[in-house]
Amino acid sequence: MKKLFLLLFTAFLFIGCSSDDETIYDYIGTWAGKYTGSDDGTWNLVVASDGKVTGTMHSTVNNENYSISGHLTETGDLTAVVGLPSDGEFKGTLSKEKKGNGNWSNAVPTPARYGTWTGDKK
Repeated sequence: MKKLFLLLFTAFLFIGCSSDDETIYDYIGTWAGKYTGSDDGTWNLVVASDGKVTGTMHSTVNNENYSISGHLTETGDLTAVVGLPSDGEFKGTLSKEKKGNGNWSNAVPTPARYGTWTGDKK
């Protein structure tokens, strides 16, 4: 009986502790970086334990701040809007290696602006 219990316990241990499991906990915290394109600046955001993302983009061209609000999946896919109400998008991927990149767009101020962003976890 003991041998059977140990065998089952060992099997469950290997099944339940895979290092490939994706969890939101790998991404929780503060992320920051730069964005470029038809506008330039810095961005920062915070990923909460429920995947909610909040932050700001700061334009060094217009000296203005734009809010970022959205959601991050357990695999690191970021989908957020820029501005309130939504005037653009901030989308991309955050990695377990603490790097991130993606695309952004913003319709305010006109004409619409767009480009790419990169950053890392702080």
